[in-house]
Amino acid sequence: MRPYQKYFCAIAISLLAVSPSKAQLLVAPKLHIKAEVGSGRVALTLDACGGRTDTRILSALVENKIPATIFVTGIWLKHNAAAVEIMRAHPELFELENHGGRHVPAVDTPQKIYGIRSAGSPEAVLAEVESGAAALAVTGEPAPKWFRGATAEYSPSAIAMIRKLGFKIAGFSINGDGGSLLGAKETARRIAAAKDGDVIIAHINQPTHAAGEGVVQGLLALKAKGLTFVRLDDADCVGNQGTTD
Repeated sequence: MRPYQKYFCAIAISLLAVSPSKAQLLVAPKLHIKAEVGSGRVALTLDACGGRTDTRILSALVENKIPATIFVTGIWLKHNAAAVEIMRAHPELFELENHGGRHVPAVDTPQKIYGIRSAGSPEAVLAEVESGAAALAVTGEPAPKWFRGATAEYSPSAIAMIRKLGFKIAGFSINGDGGSLLGAKETARRIAAAKDGDVIIAHINQPTHAAGEGVVQGLLALKAKGLTFVRLDDADCVGNQGTTD
């Protein structure tokens, strides 16, 4: 996988460490929602890392009344006021959560993850989390309860710090679009394969990428199967690596 360009949101697929003498082993947490008898529920989470808004996805969510949890950065919020207003106009569908202030990985030692330089210190991790929450507060949204860091990989010590701030950390069980780098067909296939209890991650900030078309196709396939979409705050979520307990 090539390094992501500025504003790309890399998705955790494997562990990558640079400068082995200083780097920690990183973890990519999983997240599921607890199954309920007689129901098929999945949680859709979409990262808005930077750049613009994929209106193909946003329009499909509104038109088909599909709830989603949107993880937004301070960077994205500055340039996407119109999309934020649409989301705020549909509080029954959209839950906005914290993706950090500057979209830097929540890793408290200096290293790169998929070409993105980590926060690099405990103080910088805290600044990334707190500045993301502050950026959301300016929009008038409720205080975020969830955090997902850039690349979705973390140092274990950073996980502990973030939890002490009161945030649950959002992993996932299905990588829907491979950081928005997959084609439409493969993205649709991955998302359509979701089962009861899965948490899907994809991206809503790459309007020129083919993956966005696949996100819409996959979601409509799930809806046609009769699965129900829930936001993270509306479900009982279970994450590993100490991310939700």
